[in-house]
Amino acid sequence: MSTPWGELHLTRYPADPRDPLRAWDAADSYLLKHLAESGTELSGAVVVAGDRWGAIGTALSLAEGCAPTLISDSYLGQRAAEENLARAGADGAGVRLLTTQDTPPERVDVLLVRVPKSLALLEDQLHRLRPALHEGTVVVGTGMVKEIHTSTLDLFERIIGPTRTSLAEKKARLVFSTPDPAAPSPGPDPWPHSYQLPDDIGVMAGRTVVNHAGVFCAERLDIGTRFFLQHLPRATGAARVVDLGCGNGVVGTSAALTAPDAEILFTDESHQAVASAEATYARNCADRPGKAVFRVGDGLAGVPGASVDLVLNNPPFHSHQATTDATAWRMFRQAHAALRPGGELWVVGNRHLGYHLKLRRLFGNSELVASGPKFVVLKAVRREREGARARGARRG
Repeated sequence: MSTPWGELHLTRYPADPRDPLRAWDAADSYLLKHLAESGTELSGAVVVAGDRWGAIGTALSLAEGCAPTLISDSYLGQRAAEENLARAGADGAGVRLLTTQDTPPERVDVLLVRVPKSLALLEDQLHRLRPALHEGTVVVGTGMVKEIHTSTLDLFERIIGPTRTSLAEKKARLVFSTPDPAAPSPGPDPWPHSYQLPDDIGVMAGRTVVNHAGVFCAERLDIGTRFFLQHLPRATGAARVVDLGCGNGVVGTSAALTAPDAEILFTDESHQAVASAEATYARNCADRPGKAVFRVGDGLAGVPGASVDLVLNNPPFHSHQATTDATAWRMFRQAHAALRPGGELWVVGNRHLGYHLKLRRLFGNSELVASGPKFVVLKAVRREREGARARGARRG
């Protein structure tokens, strides 16, 4: 990546030489070019919200006197930022990495916002950062044209102040917003948000879930999870159950209610998701203290092998705006390694994604548990002995 402060070699995390997706795009480049050409003062308190793989923060760390604070919801994005900073020789430059659940800085002189896919997450970020802005704060957002809508600009205008956009360049656009201390308050931050579940989804019927901003389908139960909840196995007898890619934790909480003696591990790469899962569990399982573990991380990486009885998984098939099955494949491989012999992986997915083929390649088996017009629920069992085909699939 060429930047005003030098050439950078950037990678996503985990790095995969077969992954064709870059760790930066035209929106990152456009923002950095604008900052250099406009002469924006970068020696003050610079905050970058939503830097996806650390491209913006790594470039700014090379600017004289600049030590930005990066705020991210993504564990994988933060790990990428750490590695990219180290590769650029800037890992000791005073760059701070915060999560969306951390207390934001008390003062911000330059706020740079990589517009997220989730409008709710943008709303929450702007509400949380607004008290730190002052009349002279420079606020610039960036995103691809397809990511910036009228509703995006309305949020900047309502929460920050007068807002305008740049001309498009390489299908990217900038958003300029001017803090207005005299403007009326935009009101309280509406996140987190709670809602009641429908009455046809098993043990979670009529119960309450809690969603922090940015969690998938944060204002209602998505139809894929609804289908999954209607066909979940009863986890009775399982000692350790994993809600892999837990989102708001509704699937793992359902398992907890059917298996009161099991330990439930909720894991997701999103800090917002794990905070949601913890709140959902607390709301519905107050009588099970100590029975749940909540972890932000790369799926089941680091979980001991052959230590899990049941893995429940609704894998994402998007990475920001890109459609990819890389995350699902990594989750399936992690589940296979973590399951005990005889342990089961249950997966819900869109019919067209063909997950049954991946599961057969990896586990050597795949059973169709339920089928609907759009979704399927599949089960794969970790066998006692594996053939060369399964071992080859894990290596792939």
